[in-house]
Amino acid sequence: MTEVKEAKKTPKKAVDTTKSPEKEGSNSAYGVFTTGGKQYRVKVGDKIKIEKIVGEYKEGDKVTFDQVLLLDDGESVTSLGTPFIKGSKIEAKITKINRYKTVEVVKYKAKSRYFKRNGHRQPYFEVEIASIK
Repeated sequence: MTEVKEAKKTPKKAVDTTKSPEKEGSNSAYGVFTTGGKQYRVKVGDKIKIEKIVGEYKEGDKVTFDQVLLLDDGESVTSLGTPFIKGSKIEAKITKINRYKTVEVVKYKAKSRYFKRNGHRQPYFEVEIASIK
C-alpha cells in the first residue's frame, strides 16, 4: 500500500492593495504617442530613448510630439484618438544625443573564402517628458 504524504502548507503573505501616495498620486497621468514608427507610454518626468528625428537638433532643445494616441488623467477621464487626439501634445526636452553600441553583421560562406564583417551604430535621442496636454 502506498502512503500519500501531505506537503507542508506555507501561509500566504498578505497583499497590500492600498495605493501609496508617492506611486499613484496626482502624477499618475500618462499619454501614448508615436514617433519613429514606435509607440511610447510616458508620464511627466520619464526619460526615454527615441529614434533620431530629422532636422537640426542639439541637446537642450525642446521637442513637441503632436501625434498623441491616448491620454489618461489618472483618475477617470481617458481620451482615445482616431487615430490621433486633436489639439493634444506632449512636450519634451532633449537631454542626450548619442548612438547605441555597435551591432556586428557577419556574412560567411563555408569553403568559398567569403567573409564580410560590418558594424552599425544606430543613433538615438534621449528625451525627458516635460508636460502632457
